[in-house]
Amino acid sequence: MIRILQTLARRWSELSLALQFVIAGGFGLLAVMLVVGSWVTMQIKDGVIRNSAATTALYVDSVIAPLLPDLRKSEELSESVKQALDETLGQGALGKRLVSFRLWRRDGTVLYAKDTALIGRRFDLTDNLRSAFQGNVAAQFDTFDKNESQEQAVGAPLLEIYNPVREPWSGEVVAVTEFYEIAGDFEATLASALLSSWLIVAGTSLTAFLLLSGIVLRGSRTIDDQRGALRRQVSELQGLVTQNNALRQRAQRASRRATALNERYLRRIGADLHDGPAQLVALAALRLDSPVFSGGAGPNESRDAEIAMIRRALDDSMREIRGICNGLVLPQIETAAVAEILRLAVNEHERRTGTSVALAAAGPLPETGASEKISIYRFVQEGLNNAYRHGKGRNQAVNAGMKGARLFVDVSDGGQGFDPEKEEGLGLAGLRGRIESIGGQFEIMTGPQGTRLMISLSVEEQA
Repeated sequence: MIRILQTLARRWSELSLALQFVIAGGFGLLAVMLVVGSWVTMQIKDGVIRNSAATTALYVDSVIAPLLPDLRKSEELSESVKQALDETLGQGALGKRLVSFRLWRRDGTVLYAKDTALIGRRFDLTDNLRSAFQGNVAAQFDTFDKNESQEQAVGAPLLEIYNPVREPWSGEVVAVTEFYEIAGDFEATLASALLSSWLIVAGTSLTAFLLLSGIVLRGSRTIDDQRGALRRQVSELQGLVTQNNALRQRAQRASRRATALNERYLRRIGADLHDGPAQLVALAALRLDSPVFSGGAGPNESRDAEIAMIRRALDDSMREIRGICNGLVLPQIETAAVAEILRLAVNEHERRTGTSVALAAAGPLPETGASEKISIYRFVQEGLNNAYRHGKGRNQAVNAGMKGARLFVDVSDGGQGFDPEKEEGLGLAGLRGRIESIGGQFEIMTGPQGTRLMISLSVEEQA
């Protein structure tokens, strides 16, 4: 049972608010309509019965009252009075309208009746008789008790009326007349009134329900639209969170690689200084310790030769130190445009290697930040170094352009290619970390026909 209720609750919650309102509101409004309709029709029925009974009672009283004696003094009706009542109730329009007629005394005795067997009998007073003896006109439609089998046998709708009979001079109720009127026309009138009331109640309820349903439907659509928009925003937010997590992990990896690469750079610089300039300086120092400079006299030719050798060693060490510095120091590129940066890198490579590089830029290139400019310069510098080292400087080319909101730069050569998994050196690994650390993408394509290095950076165009 609990599972069934849980299933129903889940299915109910899956329905739209408008459909929930239609179902719940429909049943609720139907119940209210039945209650209100029943109450209204009951009030209309009672009012119609009372009004019709009062009209008929007034008419009957105007005909019957003049025939009755002073019932306060007379306990029984004389034969002449009974005969007059028989003639009045048996002939004419009144006799055709009334199926049954009884005259009641206050103690419950029947003073007169169309059914002569009832005259003189005494019955317990009913609620309607008590109400009539209190001065009220009481009536009921098509309702019979066990003593009214004769009236039930008529087979036509009857209106039972209890009318108080008053003394003309005192207004005191001295008797009650009970009669049954054939109510065919009354039944049709009552049915029409009840039908009209039900139609009015049902129409009013339906109109209110439709108006409320329209308002709820509009609100439900607005809520559904807002719920869909919220779900889309949540989905987009989840995508952004996933993307941010991926970027954070990439940044962490790039930071770790940058730390490792920095140490490798320092070791390479130390090795270059140790194996190059340091050896030459050591050689010069060693030559200074030769006997020629230790105070011994010697020929001037030997001294000059030693001095010349020391000068060459020192010149070579200075040249190597400058070469190392040239690879580390950047030109002033913070204020230069991207096209100028590309030209600076190409010119420096051509001057240093004596080779030629084809430079092409498709359309105007956007302005970028300092980090992007440094990364572009280092990428072209290292890419051309790679082209010179692996491709022997054949068909070196640098191309740049825009695709959507991203700046693309590639460096290519016509060499034999290399295996990136095995031969990606310190420079290319450093470039990859540098480019990825600023949100860019780095890609290597290499083969027997040559090598192509590509980067793409997201930039904002500035006027």
